[in-house]
Amino acid sequence: MKLYTKNGDDGSTGLFGGDRVAKNNPRVTAYGEVDELNAVLGTVIAASNDETSKNKLRQIQSELFSLGAQLATPENQTPSTTIQNKHIEQLEHWIDEAVAPVEEMKNFILPGGCVTAAGLHLARTVCRRAERATVTLSQQQSVDPQTIVYLNRLSDFLFALARFANHQAGIADIPWIAPKDGC
Repeated sequence: MKLYTKNGDDGSTGLFGGDRVAKNNPRVTAYGEVDELNAVLGTVIAASNDETSKNKLRQIQSELFSLGAQLATPENQTPSTTIQNKHIEQLEHWIDEAVAPVEEMKNFILPGGCVTAAGLHLARTVCRRAERATVTLSQQQSVDPQTIVYLNRLSDFLFALARFANHQAGIADIPWIAPKDGC
């Protein structure tokens, strides 16, 4: 099978079930943002030395594939896989684990630190974009609300894991300090 099909040369793409839509359709935008998040997580995994975190992120990558497939399924069809409450509860458990050894936040922090933490902060912002795209889609078409909850919780986990990665590396959070003379 060839990698290129030429089916999308007219600016359309296929959804699960065969329906074709424009490549800028809100459904395509939503699952495209999820795909980008998955790629960013792949980069974070490659940079990380923490096997436990890498395994969690690999599990999340698989869940993001499921979420993307769910978003790529037209609203009049049943998706082959769905994000469930157990996935959200797992993220909440991991958030609690990640924040336990880290000093309590006293102010906003700047993204950065070690390479892994910086990548996790980038992943968090891509996750928020995917969440916004999914909310936009949900305002136009039927979307399982669990997908939005999952993305919201995932961004929280990525933030917590970024702080944990810096903690493991011995790097303190960099607090945001408002400019005294404005911006």
